[in-house]
Amino acid sequence: MRETLETTVVEFTPETGIGHITLNRPDALNALSDQLRADLIEGLRLLESENEDQDGIALRAVIVEGADGNFCAGADITEFSESNPGASSERHHYEFIMEFPVPVIAKIRGYCLGGGLETAMACDFRFADEDARFGLPEVDLGIVPGAGGVQFISRLANPAAAKEIAMTGEHISADRARDLGIVTRVPDNLDEATRDFAETIASKPPLSIQAIKESGNIATQTGLREGRQYDRRLFERLLETADHEEGAKAFAEDDYEPEFRGR
Repeated sequence: MRETLETTVVEFTPETGIGHITLNRPDALNALSDQLRADLIEGLRLLESENEDQDGIALRAVIVEGADGNFCAGADITEFSESNPGASSERHHYEFIMEFPVPVIAKIRGYCLGGGLETAMACDFRFADEDARFGLPEVDLGIVPGAGGVQFISRLANPAAAKEIAMTGEHISADRARDLGIVTRVPDNLDEATRDFAETIASKPPLSIQAIKESGNIATQTGLREGRQYDRRLFERLLETADHEEGAKAFAEDDYEPEFRGR
């Protein structure tokens, strides 16, 4: 499947179960316009629709990247106004990514700034080229990162790092972003490493992967006791699945190759 929307290109490879969305406003460094936000959500919905009429789960992972060497330079400030600095959907696509049932991997080259960095941090993983640059420049516009940039970095790194990055508005390197925990990996070969990682996740039992994503998300929203109780409910639910039976059979029989269908 390949669909070209106004500001994104959406692709799905059924052989691997991996979806791919390219932010496609290269003349604007893929800045987040209202249309791009809407097309990003629509792209994810199109990919999720691949599960329809399937005996199980077809979509296993999604990679998001930007066209022509930049991930996303932030919000399109030409759409700001005094009364409405950004569309009502401005925050919605971040939540949509965070709540999307399969893992979303940001594949980052070039600029990843402001709303672009917040978009990447809403993803489950961030793989970056060594030349990528990260930052929250909103302070120079007299505003704050409005979609949780300081909150994200405070959780991924620490509050002091979040305040430094947001207060200075300066760009940081991919290596420093990785050292802080903002970036997952800075591989030698970004294309190969991102693809291999996505294929590894896609090969695992999809219901388990979805539950692990839920668990990781809930960990930032509750205390340890509540989180452990939530994990126990996920565990008990998965014990009843066909994928668990496949995994248990493969564990017991060395020559058995499991087929995980997401059911």
